[in-house]
Amino acid sequence: MEESYCNLAFERINASLTMAKAAQKEESSTLIKLDQKDLGILKLLQQNARITVKEISEKIHLSTTPVYERIKRMEETGVIKQYATLVDHAKVKKGLMVICYVSLKQHNKTAGAKFIKAIQEMNEVIECYNISGEFDFMLKVVAENMDAYYEFHVHKLSEVENIGNVQSMFVMGIIKQTHVMVA
Repeated sequence: MEESYCNLAFERINASLTMAKAAQKEESSTLIKLDQKDLGILKLLQQNARITVKEISEKIHLSTTPVYERIKRMEETGVIKQYATLVDHAKVKKGLMVICYVSLKQHNKTAGAKFIKAIQEMNEVIECYNISGEFDFMLKVVAENMDAYYEFHVHKLSEVENIGNVQSMFVMGIIKQTHVMVA
């Protein structure tokens, strides 16, 4: 029995790694060399994506043209993936946040790809991570209230083919929420 459990656990880990690699295949694994000026620009843009090139140039002591060129290079190489706006979910009637742990019944590329495609089409899911451990995926879901989450869970998430188990954790309060990465 214990050997069977170990084999199952090994298969799940292998399948999770395969799904994660397939999902990240498009992303380049080439490291981009960044100097202190680049890191300074990134820090400022992460703190305020609407900061002007002129303001950045004043803060990092470079003229505007090199700052502009560095930003363009980081955009073109994928260091800067996008510029985003952080929204107060409660103010747009999405005040309930739920962390859902999902395990799949089958662990292969096709099953994982189908699940990922289904999740990408669900507006309630704002983040999805392929994880290791007892579950295969962690979802961050927002809804207006408990009734809306119930509708999502029963009529959308549970309808996705190949779901084995879903465990929902309701966020009671946000202690830290940032997208600023220490450079």
